[in-house]
Amino acid sequence: MPVTTGRSLPGWIRDALRDGFAALERGQVDEAASTCRRLLGADPKLTEAHFLVGLVATEIRDRKTAVHAFGSVTELDPRHGAAWAQLARLFHQAGQPLRADAALERAIEFEDGNPAVADLIGSVYSTLGDQHEALRWFGRAVEAAPRNAAFRVNYANCHVYLGNLDDAERELRHVLGTHPFNPNAHWILAGLRTTADRRHIDEMQRYIASCNYPPQAEAFMQYAVGKELEDLGDWDAAFAAFDAGAHARRQTLDFDEQAEVAMYDALRRTYTPGWMARTHGGCTDPSPIFVVGQPRTGTTLVERIVTAHPDVHSAGELRQFGNSIRRLIDYREPKRFSARLVEQAADVDPELLGNAYIASTRHMRGGSSRFVDKLPSNFLYLPLILKSLPGAKVVHLTRQPMDACFASFKQLFADAYPHSYEQREMARHHARYYQLMSAWRERFGEYFFEIAYEDVAR
Repeated sequence: MPVTTGRSLPGWIRDALRDGFAALERGQVDEAASTCRRLLGADPKLTEAHFLVGLVATEIRDRKTAVHAFGSVTELDPRHGAAWAQLARLFHQAGQPLRADAALERAIEFEDGNPAVADLIGSVYSTLGDQHEALRWFGRAVEAAPRNAAFRVNYANCHVYLGNLDDAERELRHVLGTHPFNPNAHWILAGLRTTADRRHIDEMQRYIASCNYPPQAEAFMQYAVGKELEDLGDWDAAFAAFDAGAHARRQTLDFDEQAEVAMYDALRRTYTPGWMARTHGGCTDPSPIFVVGQPRTGTTLVERIVTAHPDVHSAGELRQFGNSIRRLIDYREPKRFSARLVEQAADVDPELLGNAYIASTRHMRGGSSRFVDKLPSNFLYLPLILKSLPGAKVVHLTRQPMDACFASFKQLFADAYPHSYEQREMARHHARYYQLMSAWRERFGEYFFEIAYEDVAR
């Protein structure tokens, strides 16, 4: 149960709250929602009931209602760290970094040892790309609640991001020792090593057959099975598992393809040579090296080659450039990416944008003179990067389309690339990307490098 207001509540309300949170934990969303209505009918200012509404809305992916509910909690109890942390996560997911920054600041200010709050704060830092800070908060959550499987899984996943594979495996083995059906733990564990036999595959397939996993959980299990079958060279069975996982994952996502079409149209329409010539300036800092492209096209491989140089630091996949844009325009649209974002970003002062990006990455760039930001989707911002950071280097990775699409199809992403779980949607997305990069190449090709994955990997 979340942080309470400390006021005395009638016994029946406490019982109803306990039952409502328990119902949500069991996946009985309708029962939890019914409890919310009953409690708020009795007391419209019941903080815990509004918090439960927010959790229910989050579960059914109703972000607007979730934001309203957690906002109500913070109005009733401004020191409710859990609600502020939930708002920070929701605002970051929506691409509203100014609101997210403010909520995160309050969550940290009012964090009182509640491990759920520490875990949420860790998740926000992880989303921001600050994995070291995320690890610290996930560690606090695990220390406060060592038997909580979800906290330990998040802690393990953060270790993976930082390359601490032995630490990650230790955490995952601990989780599976007490929660053997945990799908996320099985998925992360499958990705740590190359398997040499079918023992883990057979175990996971037994759980899939008997546990009646909901779609999100089944996706984790099927992708884990597919990965290990691929390790063993059983491609037909691996593809069947990836296909089942993709089908399950697609059920949990809202991919607005028409909104993506409108955004790509706006990009080609807005960022022309005439736009580039209108204003000059930008931040002259030469330290950033952007590696962009579609996922699974060799961006990590090129990053490792570049960061083998002693003067180059790997900063990972940073969202700081896009978030710098959103902060400067105070972006408040419900979707993280939109045509409106594209149009508004075109009027941002390039020097302000470049300086904002450099400032936001300062504690992630290490002590080297240059750093690599390898967020693939930064290809969307390529003209803005070139204009606001004229001293930066940009490397675009290309790959044969069928190979690129299949490599994405067999990858379970966290909260990115929603087009990649249905093959026709993915093909149409890749065609849009291809057309956009053709436009960038024609208009600005002299300002960035292109490398074919096939030339690097052979």
